[in-house]
Amino acid sequence: MIHYILTRSNRKTAVIHIRDGEVEFRAPLRMPKREIDRFILSKEQWILKTLAKQRLQAEKKESFAINYDSLITFRGKQHVISERDGAKAGFDGNVFYIPPGLTPEQIKATCVKIYKKLAKTHVTDRVAVYAKQIGVSPMVIRVNNAMKRWGSCSSKMSLNFSWRLIMAEDSVIDYVVVHELAHLIEMNHSARFWAVVAKVMPDYKERQKKLKTLHKKLASETWD
Repeated sequence: MIHYILTRSNRKTAVIHIRDGEVEFRAPLRMPKREIDRFILSKEQWILKTLAKQRLQAEKKESFAINYDSLITFRGKQHVISERDGAKAGFDGNVFYIPPGLTPEQIKATCVKIYKKLAKTHVTDRVAVYAKQIGVSPMVIRVNNAMKRWGSCSSKMSLNFSWRLIMAEDSVIDYVVVHELAHLIEMNHSARFWAVVAKVMPDYKERQKKLKTLHKKLASETWD
C-alpha cells in the first residue's frame, strides 16, 4: 500500500493530492478507512507515475544552471550567453553579453536583470498596439517577478506581467497582452470576455497551448 497522509474535512467528495513527493488523501469526515484504502489502491499506477514525474522534474530543477556559452530563450529563440570584458551587461540582438569571472548564480542573476529590461520594453510596446485596437487605456504597466501567473489586471486599470513571458515567442506574448487588456472590459472569464479576446485573436486557443508548453519547460528550471 502506498503511504499517504489522510486529511478529513467537511467535504462531499474525496480527492488525491500529490505534491513534493507526498500523497495526501482528502476525505469526507465519515468516509470509512477501508474505502479510502480501496480507493488509493485503485489509483496506485496513476499515483506512482505522478510521483516519478515529480521526482524527475525536481532532479532537473536541482541540476539547472546557467553558465557562459549556455543557450537561453528570448522571444521564442535560443541565444548564447557570451563573456565580454567590461562592467556592462545586455543583449545586442544576437547574444546576451555579460562580464567575465561570474559564478553560475551571478550569471543567472545578471541574465534575469537583462530579461526584465527587455520584457518591460517589448511588453509595453505590445500593450500600446493592442490597447488601441481594443479601445482601452491601462493606467499602469508593470513587469514583476510572478512565477505562477503570466499576467494580471487590477480594478485600478493596472496591468502586470511576469518577466518570464519574454521567453515566449511573439505570438504567445501578444496573446497574454490581449488577455489582460480584455480584462479591462470584462473582469472575469465569461463568454463575453473570451469574445473580446477572439475578436482580436481568433486563434487564441492555439497560442494558449504554446504557453502551456513553455510553462512545462520552465517548471524544470530555477529562475527565482
